[in-house]
Amino acid sequence: MIGILAIGSYIPSSFESNLEKKDIFGIEDDFILNKIGVEKVSRKAVDEDTSDMCVKAFNALAAKTGIGVEGVDCIAVCTQNPDGNGIPHTSAIVHGKLNAPEEAAAFDISLGCSGYVYSLSIMKSFMESNGFKKGILFTADPYSKIIDPADKNTALLFGDAATATLMGPVDGGGWRPVRFSFASRGAEWGALKNTGGTLEMNGRAVFNFSATVVPAQVRNILSSSGLSADDIDLFIFHQGSKYIVDTLQKRMQLPESKVPVMLSGQGNTVSSSIPLVFERRMNDAALNRVVLSGFGIGLSWASCLLERI
Repeated sequence: MIGILAIGSYIPSSFESNLEKKDIFGIEDDFILNKIGVEKVSRKAVDEDTSDMCVKAFNALAAKTGIGVEGVDCIAVCTQNPDGNGIPHTSAIVHGKLNAPEEAAAFDISLGCSGYVYSLSIMKSFMESNGFKKGILFTADPYSKIIDPADKNTALLFGDAATATLMGPVDGGGWRPVRFSFASRGAEWGALKNTGGTLEMNGRAVFNFSATVVPAQVRNILSSSGLSADDIDLFIFHQGSKYIVDTLQKRMQLPESKVPVMLSGQGNTVSSSIPLVFERRMNDAALNRVVLSGFGIGLSWASCLLERI
């Protein structure tokens, strides 16, 4: 059984303070701290690319676990903001920078806010189908590449970050995916799009979509597993904004203690937001069952039930 063994992460050391932009955008502290919940957004260096962020996330994973690239069977990079123009695939560049074995498969996954959950399923199936024992799933979506700094809807919200998830057999301990659920609403793809190299977002449309479909999907995945919300120790929702996470918590009548919010110090990091939260909580001895749920660009949404082995 392939599952999650460990997670490493990288958040750039450069930041832009949203509190210093209040006058520019005509907003108040309350909007920054309690609505979007982002005090500052992380920003990669000008000469830092998506693959560089992945490598730094791997270095953090290696420092934490002592693993190297020896014996890595596959590398996947979940991103919609790849190196250059996407050719070659960013995973190939990461493979080269890590000096990974030639026998290792390397491929990209083009998904955004739901990408971590989708990618877990893809990696789990790919590794089990091929008898692989050691895989690295990267997430890195530096939206600073495509954000208009004058656009209040995006410039205050999105931050840069990367994560590296070590996947392998969890028989000796780890987190096993028990059940997945996926959905798409492609007819509303225009709510979040890249137009001429600039990100455009209809925040109201994305919020209304998320607040409606996510609770239903999470309830379905619980009922199909014979569980209730009381059986889950932690619900990690995509950190789209503080307001959307708070809304989901209230609509599902979940205790605040079970629904972490972690955007204040870096912002919405797209496919990296769920693993950033999970990294900080996965070794909590009190946790045995966790639900992950990602939603956004596509429009797409995906949820997963994890159990500790």
